[in-house]
Amino acid sequence: MEAGLPDSGIIPDALTALTARARDDLARISHPRMPWLEPRVGPDGAAALDVLVVGGGQSGLGIASALLRAQVTNILVVDRAPRGLEGPWLTFARMRTLRSPKDYTGPDLDLPSLGYQAWHEAVYGPAHWQSLDQILREDWAAYLGWVRDTVGVPVRNETVVVDIAPAPGGLLAAILRDAGGESVRYARKIVLATGQDGAGEWWMPEFVRALPTHLRAHAADEIDFAALRGKRVAVLGAGASAFDNAAMALEAGAAAVTLYCRRAEPQVIQPYRWLTFAGFLRHLSELDDAWRWRFMSHVLGLREGFPQPTYDRCAAHAGFTLQSGAPWLSARVGEAGQVEIETPRGPAVADFLICGTGVEMDFARRPELARVAHNIARWSDRYTPPEEERDDRLARFPYLAADYSLLPRVEGETEWMADIHLFNIAATMSFGPSGSSINAMTTAVPKLVHGLTRGLFTADLDRHWATLKAYDVPQAVVR
Repeated sequence: MEAGLPDSGIIPDALTALTARARDDLARISHPRMPWLEPRVGPDGAAALDVLVVGGGQSGLGIASALLRAQVTNILVVDRAPRGLEGPWLTFARMRTLRSPKDYTGPDLDLPSLGYQAWHEAVYGPAHWQSLDQILREDWAAYLGWVRDTVGVPVRNETVVVDIAPAPGGLLAAILRDAGGESVRYARKIVLATGQDGAGEWWMPEFVRALPTHLRAHAADEIDFAALRGKRVAVLGAGASAFDNAAMALEAGAAAVTLYCRRAEPQVIQPYRWLTFAGFLRHLSELDDAWRWRFMSHVLGLREGFPQPTYDRCAAHAGFTLQSGAPWLSARVGEAGQVEIETPRGPAVADFLICGTGVEMDFARRPELARVAHNIARWSDRYTPPEEERDDRLARFPYLAADYSLLPRVEGETEWMADIHLFNIAATMSFGPSGSSINAMTTAVPKLVHGLTRGLFTADLDRHWATLKAYDVPQAVVR
């Protein structure tokens, strides 16, 4: 059965009706309807985009939808993946279900007919929704595709942004690469809705990276789990994604999977559950730096906990072992071709390593940020926490403006990067969970789009003033 469709593959009548209802609802809430932007002409003589959104996953779709509601229609979304594979849901997300509660809203932006519950009930029926515990990730991916089509978000798939540069007329030049080669699209603003690794790279210890690629992978890599049948697998990390990958290896028939946790006790508390309330999500970014740092360094210092079903999925296998207080100190290839690992609890041997070790902030690793990487302000440039709160990893996060735009380390240099807005995991220290998080979309996306429309409006003040003075449409005829 294809996710979100009955066995026949025929779209249910209820879903067709829901699509019509959602579009009607969008039309009913489209006030103010008046167009208010005039395209700027790029150096190529063509109309420049008002906003280019890089990333067609759940965040990119939500941003585009909100822009369209604000009558910012001259937009484009690009994504490197083929249609349907945007985001992690059908690639490296290896949990069975979403970990967010089923009643969290997201890309619908508070329009009930566009929400996941409405889609699920149209596909499976209201009774199925009532009995549902967690959302299947395949269904979430199918739902996002329905949102894209229902709203009419313009998306260009299999397209990568390889460079962003300043252009005449206050525009940005985005160099796009697809199967046909490279092209340039000019835009007034660019939003990087690029997920977990959008401001750096997936990280693993250098001694692991130095191993041959057939012996190791990151949890975000494409992994041939079937090839691990009968093998000994070692997983570094004790977050939910590390457990997911351990479970995949066990379910594929790995002889033994050992998960190594550096903490003395695994983290089972999920701080994102605590912070999912309106006050925090809406107003954290308005606090002073000391409070923002205090809150987010505590949350990110805890790291994400794993839920009971995630642990049980691994523990159901006799070959699963969890070692706490056992970070990897080194790893090397042994004489028999296996990997020899050193930990504080002694040596270990494995046939394959998987690192569930998250991301590292390193702007220079992103080609679209390479021109400005040296001058992007980091938290370390703007705030010095008390010694007991110091965290060099978090200090490397970008320090963003109120509209999610990049700020300079050195004033007066690379000023054009103020029109690049970062809506990915890197926004976390400045805004709390926002980019990449379902729980924050209904507050974070409007905040971002408010900043985008404010920038577009204020940049055109002279034109708006001129059109106001020239406005002469009478509302009545005096007889």
